[in-house]
Amino acid sequence: MNYRTLGRTGWQVSEISFGAWAIGGAWGQVDDKESLAALHAALDGGVNFFDTADVYGDGHSERLLARLKKQRKEKFHIATKAGRRLAAQTPEGYTRKNLTAWVNRSLRNLNTDTIDLLQLHCPHTEVFYRPEVFGILDDLVKDGKLRHYGVSVEKVEEALKAIEYPNVQTVQIIFNLFRQRPAERFFAEAQRRQVGILARVPLASGLLSGKISRASTFAKDDHRNFNRHGEAFDRGETFAGVDFETGLRMVGQLKKLVPPGASLAQMALRWILEFPAVTCAIPGAKRPAQVAENLAASELKPLSPATLKQINALYTRQIKPLVHHYW
Repeated sequence: MNYRTLGRTGWQVSEISFGAWAIGGAWGQVDDKESLAALHAALDGGVNFFDTADVYGDGHSERLLARLKKQRKEKFHIATKAGRRLAAQTPEGYTRKNLTAWVNRSLRNLNTDTIDLLQLHCPHTEVFYRPEVFGILDDLVKDGKLRHYGVSVEKVEEALKAIEYPNVQTVQIIFNLFRQRPAERFFAEAQRRQVGILARVPLASGLLSGKISRASTFAKDDHRNFNRHGEAFDRGETFAGVDFETGLRMVGQLKKLVPPGASLAQMALRWILEFPAVTCAIPGAKRPAQVAENLAASELKPLSPATLKQINALYTRQIKPLVHHYW
């Protein structure tokens, strides 16, 4: 495993880390025993950064991470998120009372006195234009409830606005072979300000694993079933906002570019790591075998210039006109 510096925190974090959405909920059936085995496998493989949220299984993934911390001696960082507990996403909901209550709940779930990294969880765009919200987060740091804070965003413009606040340490943003605009519009400024970047949805909800086909079915409680058109939350969260059939066609062509001995998922993760501005990718996993496949991407050699050129050509021709301008 290779490690990169997370913004100005001074932390050295695993460039392939662990996203805990899948073990919490909205990805079909999960088994806690298997989920914990996946978490242990991640630690065994050198992962030292885990990303979760207070709404993943209504706090279930936070509690699983608390169990992991109790069972292992290794030190690792846990990032969680707050804000999606609002019944409706309104900027008025980001009050001192609400933020403090959400943080206190996560502290209990994680069984800790201080949250390593709290991220605002894809709030309403106007929240990024309310400095008082970030002032509340500053106070929570002073009170010892948070070590650092950052944001998770839907749009590049939100990311650029967020890092104007001097104590925003990290930005979590969708970045993968299907969603490339952040590299064009955001990465250079994040590097200039020494802001860590967490690449979320790195495998486009599993599409870039190469294991999904037209015959694949998804459970009723799996967002890949109920949120394809943004019925429950931003449609860009599901398959990176790419139409399912278009995504499958693109995957078929990308498979032809996979280096010998690697999988499509590993190539997709390796592609993300080609960008020095990215601190880490945070693929999800529900089983140890998935963890092992993801972590192997850190050992892959850099992709060849010819492969990168072909990937860019495929994106420009087939995907860019459909999604690039939205996020």
